[in-house]
Amino acid sequence: MDSIPTTSTKKKSRSIFHELLMGFGIILKTKYFYIALIILAFGIQLNFASQTYLHNYIMEGKTLPMLSDLILDNIPFINVSFFYDFFAMTALVIMMIYVVHKNEYNRIPFFLLLFGIFYVVRGVFIVMTPFGNPPLFEGSNSPFKGFSKYDLGVYPSGHMGNVVLMVLLTKDKIYKILLFICLCLIVISLFLAHGHYSIDIFSGLFFGYAIKSFGEKYFTKFEIRPGSDP
Repeated sequence: MDSIPTTSTKKKSRSIFHELLMGFGIILKTKYFYIALIILAFGIQLNFASQTYLHNYIMEGKTLPMLSDLILDNIPFINVSFFYDFFAMTALVIMMIYVVHKNEYNRIPFFLLLFGIFYVVRGVFIVMTPFGNPPLFEGSNSPFKGFSKYDLGVYPSGHMGNVVLMVLLTKDKIYKILLFICLCLIVISLFLAHGHYSIDIFSGLFFGYAIKSFGEKYFTKFEIRPGSDP
């Protein structure tokens, strides 16, 4: 026999939905949400433009240098590109659930801003000193392409930097552990698939930490507080 929702269950569902509307209502009234959204959109578009530039560079018959790598040169190549994309998407879903579960809607502009800054920085760095993809890597075969137009642009790793930011931004221990597990699986699959050089992967850690520290020092207004200037 199918269970019939009780009155208390219905009230709880309505309460969650009400909190959701109230939370988004607060951030939609503040200019910081729209500023952060614009920066994120610009960062994503800059990555598209940078990858397109590298693609056209190769199409002109020019080459990008491949590098030796202490770790990649000593581990087997296994095409598991699906997994680093999958766990990056999983981390994003976990982060969204965290925001709703912990009622941290007020921090959404701050989150969007930091991800936007990371994409802006990455969009600049991948063309500043462009390298070719690691040896044996022939492109991702995953349906989860994320924000990649072409499989070009290696330094720093977008997968690593984004998920490092998620780990650092969450305050709840359980969510932080879940995101850290996703991060570890991303690192392992990136190495096995030769999706990034070692320096790209580890630099994502430092870029993520630096951007988070920079944001906490200079952009605290993006964490909306009751009574703050909209």
